[in-house]
Amino acid sequence: MLVAILNIEESELKELKIINNELPRQFQEDKKGILDVRAKTKDEKEINIEIQVLATKYMAERTTFYWAKMYTNQIKSGDTYDKLKKCITINIVDFECIPLDKIHTSYHITEDETGYKLTDIFEIHYLELAKLENKNIDKDENLAITQWMEFIGLKSKEDMEMLAEKNEDIRKAYDLLQVMSKDEKSRMAYEAREAEIHDQMTRIKTAREEGINIGIDKGINIGIDKGANDKAIKIAEKMIKRGDSMEDIVDITELPENKIIELRNKYLH
Repeated sequence: MLVAILNIEESELKELKIINNELPRQFQEDKKGILDVRAKTKDEKEINIEIQVLATKYMAERTTFYWAKMYTNQIKSGDTYDKLKKCITINIVDFECIPLDKIHTSYHITEDETGYKLTDIFEIHYLELAKLENKNIDKDENLAITQWMEFIGLKSKEDMEMLAEKNEDIRKAYDLLQVMSKDEKSRMAYEAREAEIHDQMTRIKTAREEGINIGIDKGINIGIDKGANDKAIKIAEKMIKRGDSMEDIVDITELPENKIIELRNKYLH
């Protein structure tokens, strides 16, 4: 999959290895900072592959933030800049977040007019699974990437087997999944992850319904009426305590971000 996404030779990944899959959390709500896969190539390039199933309003900002953490964590005080190696972030998301008619987009730092690449250390990819259903998007531009995205998004064993017949690399991945599915620890980890996703979606739905009820009771926007604003603050406090993300709290309460930061500092310090 990495060969297809990064357009590189397989030999570059011969010494690919999984390293620590968790970044230090800065705040309580940084649950989404957990990386699904963190890897290095034989020439020390770092790769962060993250699968995100819940829509996030500030996806670009969040991605850049965690890319920066991965990049700056490579050196310590007194080290020279030549120790910094290229960092690549690959986001596989189950929602649309880029307003372009492409299922795979990639980004670098380039000069505005000439397209000259300032440095090769920055590289971010988005693979948007939701766009696979869009008939207006050319999915044959890079068939290998499309097939990997379809494989990730498939639910039935029969569909997986059909796709595995078309792509030898996907066949290897499918065979490995068959082995893993029989391993109790792997199955328990998958079920725990699914439960956490369902719990988080339920918390967001409940908080959103509470916010709607506040608006109905007051008949005006949350941010204008003082009484409603007090209730919005209480909802924000509750969401902070249980670890909801900044974007979810802003979306539900409609409070300004600086107010949520103030509340977060109050409860987390």
